[in-house]
Amino acid sequence: MTLQQSRRLQSLLLGTLAWAIAILIFFPIFWMVLTSFKTEIDAFATPPQFIFTPTLENYLHINERSNYFSYAWNSVLISFSATALCLLISVPAAYSMAFYETQRTKGTLLWMLSTKMLPPVGVLMPIYLLAKSMGLLDTRIALIIIYTLINLPIVVWMVYTYFKDIPKDILEAARLDGATLWQEMVRVLLPIAKGGLASTVLLSLILCWNEAFWSLNLTSSSAAPLTALIASYSSPEGLFWAKLSAVSTLACAPILIFGWISQKQLVRGLSFGAVK
Repeated sequence: MTLQQSRRLQSLLLGTLAWAIAILIFFPIFWMVLTSFKTEIDAFATPPQFIFTPTLENYLHINERSNYFSYAWNSVLISFSATALCLLISVPAAYSMAFYETQRTKGTLLWMLSTKMLPPVGVLMPIYLLAKSMGLLDTRIALIIIYTLINLPIVVWMVYTYFKDIPKDILEAARLDGATLWQEMVRVLLPIAKGGLASTVLLSLILCWNEAFWSLNLTSSSAAPLTALIASYSSPEGLFWAKLSAVSTLACAPILIFGWISQKQLVRGLSFGAVK
């Protein structure tokens, strides 16, 4: 076997492996969407049915039973607000730690990340009582604050990593030209790191959108996002797989579409600083 044939075989094997992994990851989503167009009888059929008569019954049931757009609006408002607040805090924090590093910087970053290891149920009671005493139960403000706090360590870490890849000489040149701190941040630093910031924003939005624990425990109706709507389809009578798949599809569709549209920025951000 020649070297060229060996490379072609290696490329073919890697391509096949990549497709196999992609199909394996995508199949649950495909099956969820497929099941959403089945009747409950077809959804429980054994063996599973790939050929069936599609129906919109489940989506019509969701529309009749609950106001989907109200839940969707709560998810959008809470996720984008928490991400914006998170970025507003993390950018100055990451800037100071990346360009004015001290001996305690690494320890501070590790301490921040270690807070993610705390199980949420461990602090549920004090946070619930605090929200109740402040009149924040079943409010968007409570979820925005909680989502900001739980995602802040990851966002700070990501922004810090992107900032560290930017040569300090660029900022020093801006200072020599008379740039203020605000001009240095807005006109120099943020445009250079926009790819990394875009991927950070996308990740934060996904984490906020998918958060279920706090939305189920701190909301009931007024501020309930789509994750709470999904949970409402679990009843004492059992799980209705077709309806649950339909509401899950409606809940996942917006963030999947947003991720698909933003994939260019996401890939650019994840590879930021990889090539000098």
